[in-house]
Amino acid sequence: MGYVRFHKDLIVYQKSFNAAMEIYYLSRKFPKEETYSLTDQIRRSSRSVCANLTEAWRKRRYEKLFVNKLTDSDGEAGETQNWLDFAFACEYIDEQTYAKLYKEYDEILAILVSMVNDSKKWTFNPKL
Repeated sequence: MGYVRFHKDLIVYQKSFNAAMEIYYLSRKFPKEETYSLTDQIRRSSRSVCANLTEAWRKRRYEKLFVNKLTDSDGEAGETQNWLDFAFACEYIDEQTYAKLYKEYDEILAILVSMVNDSKKWTFNPKL
């Protein structure tokens, strides 16, 4: 692990941001009738992974809050996988794209779980 000063330095943030942007570009091709359902949901959940990571980073003075926001990020990543399932089942994305993005979110989830399990490494006590 290299030196992490800002949330944008986190590999998991970079991976989730890139995946969210890929989903954005793909979802622009979803049918119009999906605008307020699948399109909106998959964009929201994929972006929320990054937003919750950002919040977690700012709350790392308090281990429980840090873990809570990472857990929220984990939930959003899992939700994004759910919406990918629907996008694939509805034939809005091809199998190769689905498999690639699903694997990326598996990697994101693995990093988040690792960070939660080793949260003391990522947090600090302001009273020390």
